Order: sequence, then structure tokens, then C-alpha cells
Amino acid sequence: MSQREVGQSPDEIFDVVNESDVVIGREFRREIHRRGLIHRAIHIFWLRGDGRLCLQRRSYAKDNCPGLLSSSCAGHVDSGETYLGAAVRELREELGVDVSPTALLEVDYAPWHAELGNEFVRSYVLCGDHATTLAAFEVDSILWRTPDETETWAGSAPELFATPLAHLLRRSGVRRALGLSA
Repeated sequence: MSQREVGQSPDEIFDVVNESDVVIGREFRREIHRRGLIHRAIHIFWLRGDGRLCLQRRSYAKDNCPGLLSSSCAGHVDSGETYLGAAVRELREELGVDVSPTALLEVDYAPWHAELGNEFVRSYVLCGDHATTLAAFEVDSILWRTPDETETWAGSAPELFATPLAHLLRRSGVRRALGLSA
């Protein structure tokens, strides 16, 4: 099967990190997930000019959280890549939004956790209006809600939301960046 059919390539190579986020090796995606190894990821919370937050419905072909609502954009950090470099790349790959690294504001650095898929996660905010071109093998659709509406919806229907998003919405840096109460 091609990446387009499965939503990700099992042959991607990611850095394996220790509990201090120090690189200790490299491994194929499939092995990292199979063995529960600690690795790195990014999440982007995109706020339009009207204050609405972009939520991504993940492709039903994804191996993790298929069809569930997630942050605007999320992805793994490839081996040798920086968190910020991964954020810029993932935005372009998933949503067709091409921005410079300075357009992304880092708002949180979450330690690895089972709810995050054993990933250290750096979260960024993107503000403004941008045209999108969705990558169908990555993204089923996007929808827009205020951060307050998102929080209420996630609380009333948690089964519709990817576990990493629910985890990140509880973190103070993300909450502050989205204007949610502490």
C-alpha cells in the first residue's frame, strides 16, 4: 500500500529519546509505536482572525486516532529534524499552509506521557487567515470552533476527540494561548 492509502509510512525514521528528551537512537515508525519507545512530536493550534480554532478530523486511514478530532495540525519530528522544522513541514504537508518559522509561537513543551503516545510534544500557535489544501491521506476535514466551544464539546463528547488533544487542552500553556480559563 502507498502512504496515500494508509495515511502514514511505516518506513519513516524517528529519533528515539530518553526521559530527558536526549536522542539515544533512531528507529522505524512501526517499531517505535510497536515497542512504545519515547519520541518527539508537534501540535499546532491555528486561530483564525475571527478567533476560531481549526480542528482537524484525522484521516480514517491513520494508525492512531483515525477519524477523531485533533489539534489543527500534528505530526512526528523526523530523525535529525528540529521541533520547529517539523511544525513548518507538517503544516505544509497536512493543510497546505506554507509559513515561515517566525509565524509559529511556541506555547507549551509537554513531557512524554502515555496519553501523548509516549511523545515529548512542543505546541505552537499560528494566528491569521490562510488558504488550505488538505492532504486527504492525512486529514479527513477541518472545522472551526471557538476555543470555549471546543473545550465544552470535548467535555461532553470525549469519544470524538483524540487523546493527545484532550491531554494538551489541560496544559496551562495551551490553555493560556487559547484564552481558556486556568
